[in-house]
Amino acid sequence: MSKQGAFDLAFGVGGRIGKDEVLSAVDKYEKYHGYYGGEEDERKNNYTDMFCYASPRIVLPPVRQQKAYKNYNSKVNKYYDLCTSFYEYGWGESFHFAPRWKGESLQESIKRHEHFLALQLGLKPGQKVLDVGCGIGGPLREIARFSSTLVTGLNNNEYQISRGQVLNRKVGLDQTCNFVKGDFMKMPFPDNSFDAVYAIEATCHAPDPVGCYKEIYRVLKPGQCFAVYEWCMTDAYNPNNEEQKRIKEEIELGNGLPEIRSTQQCLEAARKAGFEVVWDKDLAEDSPVSWYMPLDTSHFSLSSFRLTAVGRLFTRNLVSALEYVGVAPKGSQRVQAFLEKAAEGLVGGAKKGIFTPMYFFLVRKPISDSQ
Repeated sequence: MSKQGAFDLAFGVGGRIGKDEVLSAVDKYEKYHGYYGGEEDERKNNYTDMFCYASPRIVLPPVRQQKAYKNYNSKVNKYYDLCTSFYEYGWGESFHFAPRWKGESLQESIKRHEHFLALQLGLKPGQKVLDVGCGIGGPLREIARFSSTLVTGLNNNEYQISRGQVLNRKVGLDQTCNFVKGDFMKMPFPDNSFDAVYAIEATCHAPDPVGCYKEIYRVLKPGQCFAVYEWCMTDAYNPNNEEQKRIKEEIELGNGLPEIRSTQQCLEAARKAGFEVVWDKDLAEDSPVSWYMPLDTSHFSLSSFRLTAVGRLFTRNLVSALEYVGVAPKGSQRVQAFLEKAAEGLVGGAKKGIFTPMYFFLVRKPISDSQ
């Protein structure tokens, strides 16, 4: 597994965004979110309209829907341009959480979490599999090696795809695994293309979960399964509680999310898309070691040093110095700051039992649907 160093981080911040444009991109990104209450008009015009596209309560004219979704898509791309280098620096190639056994390292738990998906899908050698929202392809490579399958990663961010292609070539998987640039609301694949589909903490970015799941349903072969880990608010979340609302907004801000849905909203969206539910469970509930432990500043670990309070302080000072001398683009510290704010929200949400990053469900496309 590759691990980016400090200078890789500095040069990578911003992705495909020009170095002199990173600061303005951060400004625009932050203004979309409810956590920053200052620019209300701009947020409503660019962010709330995006909610309107997805909301069953508000119907926009078709032209305005397209404009709103285009704006939303641009926002998510800017988020990943800004954050990918920080993710890889601190977390590795797989940008997701995992339930963890005592005595198990973070990286071991992440691999096991990925293997669990492959086993639930019943993957067989030679099958064609789709990873929806694949990041830089850490899970894609692990699942392909574990199951001897041909995995295609769908991603709408050019910087992440280029990084993933480099990593595929590095481990010799460039002939069996590939990336396709595309929007998971409008997938560039024919009907009934894949033997299995999975998504790991990715479809939470969809402005309309039903529309996203319908696209997955369309490209999946009849009788085959879709498995997913979703970011969700649990039944314990109270939208009228100001502290809980603030935690939710911190998570949305730091992770580029339009809205965090409830577990029941996600499952109902899958049903509306046409899927049959096989089973579902919040896998965070039974984790012997808390999934958020690497983000908890009260915990210290040498194996996850970069994520500890001391490690974050080191990185913060390093990024500050590199930005000061012009190696890292202006705005790098701001990117790190909203990611740290997200970490605070994730830990706070987990400790209060109102948030989970691993609501799992396995659903099947009816065999009778031959489209």
